Amino acid sequence: MKPMTLKSAGRALVAVVLGGLPLWSQAAEVDGAALSAWWGVPFAGILLSIALCPLLMPTVWHHHYGKISAGWALAFLLPFAVVFGPGVAGAGLVHALVAEYIPFIVLLTALYTVAGGIYVRGNFHGSPGFNTVLMLIGAVLASFMGTTGASMLMVRPLIRANDNRKHAAHVLVFFIFIVSNAGGSLTPLGDPPLFLGFLKGVDFFWTVRHIFPETLFLVGALLAIFFAIDTWYYRREGVTRADPTPDDQTFGIEGGINGVLLLVVVALVLMSGTWKPGITVDLAGTPVGLEQLVRDGALIAVALLSLKLTPAAAREQNQFNWAPMQEVAKLFAGIFLTITPVLAMLKAGMGGAFAPIVALVTAPDGQPIPAMYFWASGVLSSFLDNAPTYLVFFNLAGGDPQVLMTTLAPVLAAISAGSVFMGANSYIGNAPNLMVKAIAEDRGVTMPSFFGYMVWSVGILVPLFVLMTLIWFR
Repeated sequence: MKPMTLKSAGRALVAVVLGGLPLWSQAAEVDGAALSAWWGVPFAGILLSIALCPLLMPTVWHHHYGKISAGWALAFLLPFAVVFGPGVAGAGLVHALVAEYIPFIVLLTALYTVAGGIYVRGNFHGSPGFNTVLMLIGAVLASFMGTTGASMLMVRPLIRANDNRKHAAHVLVFFIFIVSNAGGSLTPLGDPPLFLGFLKGVDFFWTVRHIFPETLFLVGALLAIFFAIDTWYYRREGVTRADPTPDDQTFGIEGGINGVLLLVVVALVLMSGTWKPGITVDLAGTPVGLEQLVRDGALIAVALLSLKLTPAAAREQNQFNWAPMQEVAKLFAGIFLTITPVLAMLKAGMGGAFAPIVALVTAPDGQPIPAMYFWASGVLSSFLDNAPTYLVFFNLAGGDPQVLMTTLAPVLAAISAGSVFMGANSYIGNAPNLMVKAIAEDRGVTMPSFFGYMVWSVGILVPLFVLMTLIWFR
């Protein structure tokens, strides 16, 4: 008997899924309480692969990371189809693709394409002061155009400004901390968890009113720490290396049309959350609203317009290519599928395999504990998709936005802060983290490994989170 290859496993998957087509319309969502913790092994496997394979077998990983991601996806989906039936497995696959992955990757591709067409000319040099100011600007922009949009817009000028530095990895690490995460905490446009809260009925300006001091503290502390560390590196280096990409002396922007297109992207995201025509299409048990179809179709159109209207020189000077986008697309395809049973077990609450985690957030008298909500939502958001993690704890705290915004305001603030801030704890905690890493490596920056990055996050972020707990979330 021939061993099963990835190709034959893929054919088997297609057969299983297609065989379940007649059952899809009746397939119900699997109860997380019926799942054992073993169903989380494929998700743990893909995380460990992202963490260890670049260190232990870098050549294999570089050429085959997409196949490895697909392998872990199959390691979940095929057994799931055997145990629960092809109809349920097929419906789960469609839901992961249509409701989660496709909207995610379409938005990310649009932002990557549009931001990659904006080339900022100028005599930029990565001094500690310049880097700090650039990150501050990025943090402000993140709450209005999203952490992904701000990251894609600001990361290339930052890399170019520091391309004659011997030590530049720490600059990108703090950029992820500040721009790709902490900066997006003030409005629903900033980060997906807050946008989901807005859709659930949380006021648009509630977050800025309730966690502005925490955001100011975190961003301010990180900027101060970064300035001190970057100053030490800068003085130690002496910055005597020749600049490999000398900048023009005059400031200017090429591909400025993309600034307008970036505003269109933000408007489309906001539209999809506020316009509810009530028209849906059912795909294997997953309802797809007209607003989502319009948004995703328009985002694709925006990306194509950007490619058409942007001067070729702007993308060439940005060294724009699709390699970082391909890496993120392939890895997150596996992540979004294998994360499905983990989220289902969390949603099961005290009836699921993760009941001990759920029990931590409630005091013996039945009252929610803000500090535990902050850490539980935060730690899980460090490795899971922070948007559904936010929803899990939002619903665990009662799910009534009026109560959460008033009587339980400290709890909602803790969930919001934990879900957004702690997405910086690992490369996969928030989508732009891995994207920034991929772009930096594509531009020749040697970034820390998965665990190397976490040495930075544990050493810098965790002490700050402890201080925030003692000050605001007791």
